[in-house]
Amino acid sequence: MESHPKHPKKRLGQHFLTDPNTARIVADGVEKDDVVLEIGPGRGFLTKLLAERASSVHAVEVDVDVMDALADATRAFGNVAVHIGDAMRFEYDALSPRPNRMVANLPYNVASPLVLRFLEECPYIESLRFMVQFEVARRMAAHRGTKDYGGYAVLVQFLSEPKVVHKVPPTVFDPPPRVYSAVVDMKRRDTGLAPGEYEGIKELVLAAFSSRRKRLANNLPGGMKARASEALIRLGFGGNARAEELSPGDFVALHRGIS
Repeated sequence: MESHPKHPKKRLGQHFLTDPNTARIVADGVEKDDVVLEIGPGRGFLTKLLAERASSVHAVEVDVDVMDALADATRAFGNVAVHIGDAMRFEYDALSPRPNRMVANLPYNVASPLVLRFLEECPYIESLRFMVQFEVARRMAAHRGTKDYGGYAVLVQFLSEPKVVHKVPPTVFDPPPRVYSAVVDMKRRDTGLAPGEYEGIKELVLAAFSSRRKRLANNLPGGMKARASEALIRLGFGGNARAEELSPGDFVALHRGIS
């Protein structure tokens, strides 16, 4: 038998928000003409605030056991559409009207890949503001040369401008997680890439960070190693550079130099 909504499910990464002040921080910036996408609304605590501020809200929830509580929370609002589905597989292009913002207390177990999916596949979402584990937030906004800076940070920062805007204690959730969380704000960047160019850059970035102990060129497929070393020298890094030395823009230049 499935859990009652008052018992959040660990397997779904559920930690329901219970603090009004934190909800206001997450919803900051939402305006009356916005169409908001919320992932994992749960009992609807944040959803109500979003419905008060936005033109309309699309709430995507996988847990059918919270539907009664979510319906009760949003009953007074006529601008909330609840969609049952897995956020990682949901067809966001089919939403009407299309969302221009994503605002959410993201489930811990899908937060990282889901954020990247929105940045890669949903260009109509112009901004994202959400809560995730603090360590995940740090990896999203990490500076080059630090231990948190990796392939994920490069891709996220190439596609957006991420900022950690507020650290959140465990006490504002039910159940309280064992770690701190953070509110992250992202504004989409105009990458200026040619069609299909991003895929090649992503492949290069992921390969470059596949072993942090090796120099960047040695992480690449055989035919690319020599060209990568030459390109790195032209960019002013030297052939022995490691991946964490390069900024997102440097990886674009490296990709073009190798190609």
